[in-house]
Amino acid sequence: MPRLVVLYKPPEDTDAFDAHYRDVHTPIVSRYPRLRDTRISKLAGVGGRPSPYYLMAEMAFDSFGDLDEALGSEAGAESARDLRTFAGAGVSMFIVPDEADA
Repeated sequence: MPRLVVLYKPPEDTDAFDAHYRDVHTPIVSRYPRLRDTRISKLAGVGGRPSPYYLMAEMAFDSFGDLDEALGSEAGAESARDLRTFAGAGVSMFIVPDEADA
C-alpha cells in the first residue's frame, strides 16, 4: 500500500495554517479518487530539539496506479495549486512504498 507523504515546515501563523488545512485543503484531498486512508500528524522533535517540520500528512492507496490517478486528477491539480496559498514556509513530498511493494 504506497503512501504519499507530505511534510510541512513550521508556518509563521500556525492558527491560520491549521484553519486553512482543515477547512480548505483537507476537503480537496478527500476528493482524490481511490484514496484509501489519510493520516494527519503534528510533529514533535526528539531529544528536546524542535522538529524541522510542523505537520505530516500521509495518504494511502492500494496501488501505485491508484496514487498516480489521484495525483493526475482534478482534485490532485487543485491540491497542488492550493499548496501555494498556505505552505509558504516550505513543503517536502515523497512516495513511501510498503516493504511488500518494494
